[in-house]
Amino acid sequence: MPTENPKSLNLAHQQAARPSIAVYPGTFDPITNGHLDIIKRAMCLFDKVIVVIAVNPNKAPLFSLENRIAFIQQCFDSVDDRLQVSFTEGLIVDFALRHKAGTIIRGLRALSDFDYEFQLALMNRRLERKVETIFLMTGFRWIYISSTSIKEAAKCGGNIAGLVPDHVAKALKEKFA
Repeated sequence: MPTENPKSLNLAHQQAARPSIAVYPGTFDPITNGHLDIIKRAMCLFDKVIVVIAVNPNKAPLFSLENRIAFIQQCFDSVDDRLQVSFTEGLIVDFALRHKAGTIIRGLRALSDFDYEFQLALMNRRLERKVETIFLMTGFRWIYISSTSIKEAAKCGGNIAGLVPDHVAKALKEKFA
């Protein structure tokens, strides 16, 4: 029967004793119930989750950065030390290193997401080997929604109740009134 290498056990023990921090990046324009599903599940897996709004100069978001941060914070009774909301204009791997996060969380809805996310994960791995990417499948009930589809439906007067938090649905309705 093979025995464990004592050095590898020691390393595993050291890693287990270290607090686990993950970053969950996205534009969150706006946050959806699918995003919330990923955040809540990530909070069960990690000691701390940092939701990071990635500022992309090539995108023109519907909501301001301040609005998006507030929308996310309003989804939780209290944003304590286990959950942080932040933003970055740079590389996510650099943000992760600055915040001592060893993991980037990416949500997958369907197979069509995988190709892009896989390429992104490989690039991040190439840029910084200390940061791992973990994919979480969105809950089945949210598999068909995206921020883009929510905005399109809201713009055309569609009923988006139950797909985004109530305060986000209200803000979208006001934005497109």
